[in-house]
Amino acid sequence: MTVIDISASVMQFLLAFVVVAPLLGAVAALLPAPPGLKGKNPDQAVLRHGVTVTGAVLIAAIVLAVGFDHDHPATMQATTDISWIPALDVRIHLGIDGISLPLLLLTALLTFLCALYSYFKLPAGSSPKAFVALVLVLESGTLATFAVLDLLLFFLAFEMVLIPMYFLIARWGGGQRQAAAWKFILYTLLGSVVMLLGILLIGLKSGTFDMVALATDNGRGLTTSVQVIAVLAIGLGLAVKTPMWPLHSWLPDAHTAAPTVGSVLLAGVLLKMGTYGFVRILLPIAPDGMRTFAPYLAAFAVVGIVYGSLACLALARTGAKGDLKRLIAYSSVGHMGFVLLGIATMTPTGVNGALFANIAHGLITGLLFFLVGAIKDRYGTADLDTLAGATGAALYGRAPRLGALLAFAAVASLGLPGLAGFWGEMLTLFGAYSPAEGLSRPAFRTFMAIGAFGTLLTAAYMLIVVRRVCMGEHTPHSRLSPDDRAPHAADGPEPSGAAGARPAATTPQLADIQTYEAAAWTPLAALTVLAGLWPAVLLGLTDPAVQKLLAGGKS
Repeated sequence: MTVIDISASVMQFLLAFVVVAPLLGAVAALLPAPPGLKGKNPDQAVLRHGVTVTGAVLIAAIVLAVGFDHDHPATMQATTDISWIPALDVRIHLGIDGISLPLLLLTALLTFLCALYSYFKLPAGSSPKAFVALVLVLESGTLATFAVLDLLLFFLAFEMVLIPMYFLIARWGGGQRQAAAWKFILYTLLGSVVMLLGILLIGLKSGTFDMVALATDNGRGLTTSVQVIAVLAIGLGLAVKTPMWPLHSWLPDAHTAAPTVGSVLLAGVLLKMGTYGFVRILLPIAPDGMRTFAPYLAAFAVVGIVYGSLACLALARTGAKGDLKRLIAYSSVGHMGFVLLGIATMTPTGVNGALFANIAHGLITGLLFFLVGAIKDRYGTADLDTLAGATGAALYGRAPRLGALLAFAAVASLGLPGLAGFWGEMLTLFGAYSPAEGLSRPAFRTFMAIGAFGTLLTAAYMLIVVRRVCMGEHTPHSRLSPDDRAPHAADGPEPSGAAGARPAATTPQLADIQTYEAAAWTPLAALTVLAGLWPAVLLGLTDPAVQKLLAGGKS
């Protein structure tokens, strides 16, 4: 069933447009603007160009989803297959199925919202032209990663995003941005070198780099030892990008230093490239190798879940001087641990849970980083102790809509039933209860128990954040009447002439959610609710494709 019947040639064009248009837009952003398009403010003109290009890509992606045959989501659609480098049998092979389509839409949506947000709130740094061009190159590389069906093209697209993200952190980031950018690039490049060796091993031993042909073969053309080596090499590269504990240490620094839109794109889409590689490449192409490493992958995943949560609890405690952006970054280590645990089960239930958690994390954590960026702009800091002690009323009293949305995003992140974060974690734990044949049930049920404990820790630190930032710190002044309590807010000295009665109205108000912020954040909040209440929309796409993938290309 398709919502609108679109011809195969138009679908091919739309997918190619989605991948290539941001790249062409990046080139156009660097060129001198035509006289009629310069306007009075060239900087605003180039930011408007970024909104236009990312908007056009989002519309094309939506039309692609509308024309997608939802009755056959396991079939590759909108495919293009053109020989590129005959000597190496490298082909420009594009296509989407129920696994890649949601990630394509998520990337297009988040990049458009980031471009829209930046039009009104450009991060401090150098040329807006360079900023827009880098965001567009980043979008093109990410979309290509989810659309290509050739292993070498996948590697090129995978690497294409590194340089833009490096410069976004290094030139538009905050404190310690140079060190964070270097750490990001070194970790990911070293992982990618090892990954390339694994990709070449598969291509040379199987005689093809075509991901569809390799998935259909389901590892039958590769010996077990070759599969084990390939999974180890490719898995290391993917694990760095995911990021899996203990290869995660670049992530908190990168998020803390990155500008708001950099953090949104890094958490929302770049981390998904690693987990997508596990599902698209390693599960169907090297199943015996994955079966060998699955228990270890699951063990690292659950350690990451608990470690990320404990790190967040340490940052959230009073007096720790924890940074709220850093806390959200560590929460990503835990959430991506659930994704890796689902993949490690090698079952349809677990892999579907992993893919659902991928999308939910992109929506919720993208929203969280938008909100934290807005709070940092208003307070001038993301230090939790400062935010909690800034006023007795905190966000609920000073910017109630902003406080309410932060609380909503926090409870969505902890996996509240009825919101998007719940289904992925639940399905992942179900998958761990009954892993694939050949995997140790006692071990995976232990991992399930540890993962379930991690959900409790997640709830603990998220609720602490809501209490401290939205409600304010509990201090000895809380025993006083509201009239006596107001002057002790850390927002400034007592107003001159104030004597005797001290009205609570003297607590300075913050700017609440602005129109442009509402425009950028509302789609993420709405989709978080929609995915939570109607999970079948997403699972209906992924499940047939996952069943086919795990069955070796057979529907």
